[in-house]
Amino acid sequence: MLIPVMLGVAGLALDMGNMYMAHTRLQAAVDAGALAGSLQLPYDPDIDKGIVAAAVNDMVERNLSGAEVESVTPGTEVRSVVVKAKYRVELLLMQIFDLMDPWVYAHAAAGFNKLEVVFVVDNSGSMKGTPINMVKEASVELTELLMPDGADPDTKVGVVPFRGKVRVGDGVDGLPGGCRNADGSLNETGLHEDFMDEYYALPYDYRRRIAMDTCSNIPEIMPLSKDKDAVIDAINEQTATGNSSGTVIPEGIKWGRHVLTQDAPYTEGGDKDDYRKIMIVLTDGDTEDGECGGSYRAYYRPNNYWTNAYFRMGDDTSHCENGGVLNTEMLEEAQLAKDAGVEIFAIRFGSSDSTDINLMKQIASSKEGTDDHYFNAPSVYDIPEVFKEIGKQLGWRLLN
Repeated sequence: MLIPVMLGVAGLALDMGNMYMAHTRLQAAVDAGALAGSLQLPYDPDIDKGIVAAAVNDMVERNLSGAEVESVTPGTEVRSVVVKAKYRVELLLMQIFDLMDPWVYAHAAAGFNKLEVVFVVDNSGSMKGTPINMVKEASVELTELLMPDGADPDTKVGVVPFRGKVRVGDGVDGLPGGCRNADGSLNETGLHEDFMDEYYALPYDYRRRIAMDTCSNIPEIMPLSKDKDAVIDAINEQTATGNSSGTVIPEGIKWGRHVLTQDAPYTEGGDKDDYRKIMIVLTDGDTEDGECGGSYRAYYRPNNYWTNAYFRMGDDTSHCENGGVLNTEMLEEAQLAKDAGVEIFAIRFGSSDSTDINLMKQIASSKEGTDDHYFNAPSVYDIPEVFKEIGKQLGWRLLN
């Protein structure tokens, strides 16, 4: 008399175990499908081109053959993809007696949320025209992806334009608004007093080409913000025109870190354990746009180089000491950012020598053995695709 009961209990236990295992496998497959779909959002942001759905279906099938994707839809609050799927389980006892639905169900959402992104963009004169316009277009497109209309994503974006220095808003760090030297002091208009004798010794025709104001043409740093219109305005303010002061990449990286972290002078950043912090660095110049550094170094002192973040505080040796210590400064600033939980994507635009390419690869947060966070953009027309590739990596996050 007990044998049928024992068989029933065993069959019930087996069916329940099969249901549990099937649901676990289905959930893993749906999670993978949602993540795969989110990677395609830069190419199919409204999920109406079939690109996201194709990626979802392919990944779910690869992880659990026979699973049926019921729907692939946009998320409600953030730029995301929501996947729902089901899988039929072969039951032993419950199906015979119609005791349980043989289908298990799972859903997952993945996309862009809990992100803090800062664009650190070279605004030196060589970027003017088409290059800076393409950068702005790509930056706006990525911002639109991260902060879609009609949604309230927990994502913030900032902008750090740089040349030979950066420009800070009034009262941000306790100093008047204006540009900053490498030591954090105010980069005042004109030349440092230690260089005035050298300046007046120059021929008049050369001297008159040296601009004393190379700050007012640099757009101010835009702190992290959830106001998409304000972010886009800050992006579009960049023109790379006016008097410049060379290219000092470590200053851009340093202030990008300041914007992303919670510590003063900027405090808009969230906790690094809660937010994925992203710095996108784009430049077309050597970090030492002067007498030292790489095959593209100049064999003269550029006219307005006198007013950059180092010369203006009285330092004229960092550019040539040991072959130019600003390369070391760039690597050190990148490491400080990484230590603070910042993930760096590095974009090298235009023609480059091996030294500059290797430096940009070193500042990038690429996985060991890869260059997945370094991008080469020889042409201005490569820039939009590079930003889409970065966008794909930013979408890799489950939201539920």
